Amino acid sequence: MKKMTFIIAAVLLVFGLAACGNSEEQAINDATQTIQTESSQETVNLNDTEEVVDQTENSDPISNTQNVTEKAVSLEEISNTQQDGRTLVVYFSATGNTKGVAEKIAGITGADTYEIKAEQEYTDADLKWNDSDSRSTKEQNDSSIRPEIGSDAVSLDGYSRIYIGYPIWWGEEPRIMDTFVESYSFDGITMIPFCTSGSSEIGRSGQNLADNAGSGIWIDGKRFGAGASEDEIRAWIESLQ
Repeated sequence: MKKMTFIIAAVLLVFGLAACGNSEEQAINDATQTIQTESSQETVNLNDTEEVVDQTENSDPISNTQNVTEKAVSLEEISNTQQDGRTLVVYFSATGNTKGVAEKIAGITGADTYEIKAEQEYTDADLKWNDSDSRSTKEQNDSSIRPEIGSDAVSLDGYSRIYIGYPIWWGEEPRIMDTFVESYSFDGITMIPFCTSGSSEIGRSGQNLADNAGSGIWIDGKRFGAGASEDEIRAWIESLQ
């Protein structure tokens, strides 16, 4: 609009000065210079405006969005790290009954497993509960006995929950379980005892392990029969959540 006003004024100026003879050429030149000057100024102003818009669109909004995204990812990673903790199922099984339950727990929870094996394996004769001279009877009658573990040591780094299983012998945990808990630190780890037996309950075995361990967060355990179903075990695990 401003440009057109200058053009009209220039044309009128040309006609107004036409009667002046020799000054006509000068008038035309002046009018042309004015038009070029105004057009140049508008072009410069338009370029300045576009540059500001470009800087605004290509800087602050995108930069801010990137910063917010990076912060969100960082917070999510921190949250995952804090909540992340693997589960381990530790078990001793002389006849295979406890192993069966341990494997079902591991399958349900996605846990790793570690089997405690005796340096000197237990024979059928060793396990005769009605023989006062059998190895297991002698061990269970002396709470200070600590049978040696033959399986390699296990690292507990990264585990936040450990299911620890064993058979019930003479109403208590096998002494080799005491050997295990006294060999490790369970600081910051939730310890969940479970056992298998024909009829005996878990009794004080879980508390005995907690006392001998001296570390860890021990909760009440659960007794299962040899043929415990996956549904029964799953229901127990879900009750712990």
